[in-house]
Amino acid sequence: MQTADYFYHYLFIGIFIVATLLFSVAAIVLAYLVAPKKPSAIKKTSYECGLESEGDPWIRFRIQYYIFALIFVIFDIETIFIYPWAVAFKKLGLFAFVEMVIFISILAIGLVYGWRKKVLEWE
Repeated sequence: MQTADYFYHYLFIGIFIVATLLFSVAAIVLAYLVAPKKPSAIKKTSYECGLESEGDPWIRFRIQYYIFALIFVIFDIETIFIYPWAVAFKKLGLFAFVEMVIFISILAIGLVYGWRKKVLEWE
């Protein structure tokens, strides 16, 4: 295989990257040129679910919100890993089953640890 043939295969990737960048920049420039520009005080105010905001937007949230969000993300990702494994379960064999048992056990141990530390209790 010659060097020119080698780079020819990457030419399509380069064209795709350049076309993607041009399309992105063109969309942003076009939106900037076409968008109406009528700034006003009402447009610069905060907007919350159709109502005017009340109070200071910089408030402290309890850490439990973040912990619940992290637990949700962890178990959501667990589902993403378990679904393809379950689909191909018959083809994978005993080794993959043992690996999934270890994976679920690690997550279960983390859940039990959080439960024992009373992280999951809402006050």
